[in-house]
Amino acid sequence: MHDGEAGVLIVDDNQLDRKLLRAYLSKESYELDFAEDGLQAMTMLARHPLPYDVVLLDRAMPRMSGMEVLAAIKNDPRLRMLPVIMQTASASAAEMQEGLRAGAYYYLTKPYDPEILIAIVGTAARDYTQYKELLQQLRSGMQCLRLLQHAKLVIRTVEEARDAATVFVNACPDPERTVIGLTELLVNAVEHGNLGITYEEKSRLNAEGAWIAELHRRRELPEHRGKRVEFEVERTPAEVRFTIRDDGPGFDWQKYLDVDPKRAFDNHGRGIAIARGMSFDRVEYRGKGNEVVAVVRCGGKKAEV
Repeated sequence: MHDGEAGVLIVDDNQLDRKLLRAYLSKESYELDFAEDGLQAMTMLARHPLPYDVVLLDRAMPRMSGMEVLAAIKNDPRLRMLPVIMQTASASAAEMQEGLRAGAYYYLTKPYDPEILIAIVGTAARDYTQYKELLQQLRSGMQCLRLLQHAKLVIRTVEEARDAATVFVNACPDPERTVIGLTELLVNAVEHGNLGITYEEKSRLNAEGAWIAELHRRRELPEHRGKRVEFEVERTPAEVRFTIRDDGPGFDWQKYLDVDPKRAFDNHGRGIAIARGMSFDRVEYRGKGNEVVAVVRCGGKKAEV
């Protein structure tokens, strides 16, 4: 892949759909590769996993279905965090829920709406870029945090939330699995908890490209200057426990534990579901929703959610 260009692997057995996707996405400066079925896609991913930032995956294909490809990706430690956009001609809620629960946190239906296609691919590529940046920070060391027993921090900004996540995730046995979930929970506590930005507002701000500017504006408002996030880390031989408390009014957290098919096309809103489904063995919201406890076991495989 060329520097600065996100790599997109398009997996679809329909030649016309491949041509349409090429036409739409080539205008967005993506580096595109194509596979004609799931088996070819997995061969390409196994041979060269690193160049790809997004997989755009057809559900119904010969030899190896989209769901089988998705399962193989999520079971491969090298690929498990790679964003998969599931595409299908069926808008069945049951099929969409199946794909979302299997780890396809992004969805598209055929025929394509060009604006939705470009927005979803862009969101997935940005999310994966942020994940890779977090990994670069992780690889700077901090192995001594495996000796941690207890720590308590006060966080006020999104930047501090990201920094804290990339440091203290090193207390976990598999930091690369946990970092995206811990970052999401800490950032949510700042932006949605303390700064009071609603789901609908973030959708609009993302679409307008005004998200970062609004974060900085709200942080300076008098009513928000004294707010903080308390972040506590406890490590025992059995588990690492993260407790996050913000000064916000709380929220209806239950509807965000999974990605609802109604929100599958939105340009954000997958963070809690990803944290619960991929990063932690347990995520528990308490009270009105402004306190969350996330747990990673120090032995054995990840629990089913």
